[in-house]
Amino acid sequence: MLEIALASFATFFATVGPVEAAILFATFTTDMARSKRNEVALRAVFIASLILFGFTLFGQPLLARLGVSIAALQTAGGAVLGLIALDMIFGRPESGFKLTVPEGKEAQQQAQDHHDIAVFPMATPLIAGPGAMSGGILLAANSEADPLLLIGVLIGLGAVMAMTLGLLLIAPEVSAAMGVTAERVLMRVAGLLLSAIAVQAMFDGISGSGILKAVGQ
Repeated sequence: MLEIALASFATFFATVGPVEAAILFATFTTDMARSKRNEVALRAVFIASLILFGFTLFGQPLLARLGVSIAALQTAGGAVLGLIALDMIFGRPESGFKLTVPEGKEAQQQAQDHHDIAVFPMATPLIAGPGAMSGGILLAANSEADPLLLIGVLIGLGAVMAMTLGLLLIAPEVSAAMGVTAERVLMRVAGLLLSAIAVQAMFDGISGSGILKAVGQ
């Protein structure tokens, strides 16, 4: 269980991006009182947690009802995470785990107009983005219906969400302490870890599909 909990923590840390979320949150809430900012942070993490725990627990059974095998899910999920990992490693400005340009403009406008940013853009897509959702489904599928392994996945997710909340609550301090260079170095290290997890998932999916056996026969 410890092994999958650590793998889950690494996957969710890379796809959720607690440090990046805190820096963006500080940018969106510069003129907001600390009490109001803390309230928004609590609601954003709560909503994002509901989304990610829901996808982790019920995403794979839903796909199974649609006829998607675990091997196919592992391969596809690994491919998606691999693409996100490449964006993180090479620091591409347009990436699947960041806000798109229109989303970024809308988020900035909402912040300037003092609209509630807890749901958008904080809860989704910044915290509970497509990469984190895919990661949750993939990790749950890899648990192979073993309750202890699934608990390990949930522990890893819970630890990352707790870290995210803690960083959002001290977002101005995090933003001041973290320079652009340090943030990008951290992102690249996380991307490298995520790429290894993604490749392993694709290996497991291809191996479990029986394709190699069929070719060898």
